[in-house]
Amino acid sequence: MALIKSISGIRGTIGGRSGDGLTPVDVVKFTAAFGQWLRQRNPDRQTVLVGRDGRLSGEMVSRLVVGTLQGLGLNVVDLGLSTTPTVEMAVPDEGAVGGIILTASHNPIQWNALKLLNETGEFISAEDGAEVLSLAESEAFDFAEVRKLGQYRADDTWLHKHVEKILALPLVDRDAIANRNFRVVVDAVNSTGGLAVPILLEALGVEHVAKLHCEPTGQFAHNPEPLPENLRDIIKEMEKGNADLGIVVDPDVDRLALICEDGSPFGEEYTLVAVADYVLKNSPANGNTVSNMSSTVALRDVTKRYGGQHFASAVGEVNVVEMMKAQQAIIGGEGNGGIIYPELHYGRDALVGIALFLSHLARSGKSASMLRRTYPNYYISKNKIELTPDIDVDAVLERIQAKYARNPINTIDGVKIEFDKEWVHLRKSNTEPIIRIYSESDTLATADHLAGKLISDIREVLAEKR
Repeated sequence: MALIKSISGIRGTIGGRSGDGLTPVDVVKFTAAFGQWLRQRNPDRQTVLVGRDGRLSGEMVSRLVVGTLQGLGLNVVDLGLSTTPTVEMAVPDEGAVGGIILTASHNPIQWNALKLLNETGEFISAEDGAEVLSLAESEAFDFAEVRKLGQYRADDTWLHKHVEKILALPLVDRDAIANRNFRVVVDAVNSTGGLAVPILLEALGVEHVAKLHCEPTGQFAHNPEPLPENLRDIIKEMEKGNADLGIVVDPDVDRLALICEDGSPFGEEYTLVAVADYVLKNSPANGNTVSNMSSTVALRDVTKRYGGQHFASAVGEVNVVEMMKAQQAIIGGEGNGGIIYPELHYGRDALVGIALFLSHLARSGKSASMLRRTYPNYYISKNKIELTPDIDVDAVLERIQAKYARNPINTIDGVKIEFDKEWVHLRKSNTEPIIRIYSESDTLATADHLAGKLISDIREVLAEKR
């Protein structure tokens, strides 16, 4: 069993003893802490939005969350089966004080989570998250008397409203998409993408849609993280040569992976690169972009092509959004297929990513594989080294930083060392004694070699300390 308390929410495995997993007791406690924090922050607004992905525990967790919020005297608008970006957009439009999304994103079936949104529909900050965790620890909740219990309202219209807002974006070219007569295959891992993505495609004029795993039963047909090794079904379908594009989303529809017409993965890192290329090409000159420090430098290359400036943030959606606002970026996101398009909202959104990518593909006149070949090739190697709990990870990273002091180094999130267009990013885990090692080069062999060199350096530091 596992229960992970982080600044932006609470996630854990369902079942077990209280405090060891995401049990009903834990759901109520952390919901109450968040509700209490919302009431203190905005006493004049009393409505909270709740939405969930399709996983098996969702209905049970939702009932606990809704009842707890009502018990605090907060009114609840229940969006039911929804997506993370849909709830994010709905919060400010409904004038709500905040929102809770019940999803463990790409985690396996036994996981669920409470993801916490502020009144702007964005994930709460580190400082705010610390306050919520403190309230949970002290159990300083003040529940309402019976005449002041919150009210409840269900609203299942927001997926359609989300799609309408996407279609209203100037860069979404429905006519071009419809004229290409695309044939699309969708894998939604039996979660809410199976509802949302077909609604979007129909609205965009895509008439030929084949659905794989699109029933939101929560019985995930494969590992829900949209990585190539988990997508054998849709890759096999695309290899038949009967479709133009494969679309894959994770359970809460904030990550987007694409499969080319020949069955080759477009590459999660390149989802953002392609969408940014389209947005920059069709926007005023010198548009800025942001991605996190572990994302490909291909985005930097594309940004420079249009005279803009690329900025790298710390890992995490909250950090990307914060830097996008500071640098007035017109497009940004994360290399895991997370597109953030501020003209719609500040949150990773696979649906707007689909609409912008299809517009790009339609206008280009190319196939998906041809479009992919227009971008520089980089390869990221992802590794980790496990340490014993007694090791001072910060001290290890400081030694590595000193060893490479002559190279450009960024320390806003671990240690990132640059070698011309190659780089290595070392990050410590917040929950376990692990250093994650990401490296990138123009060949996978070189990226692997670079990662191996840093792993060797870390082991040397550890040997010196013994």
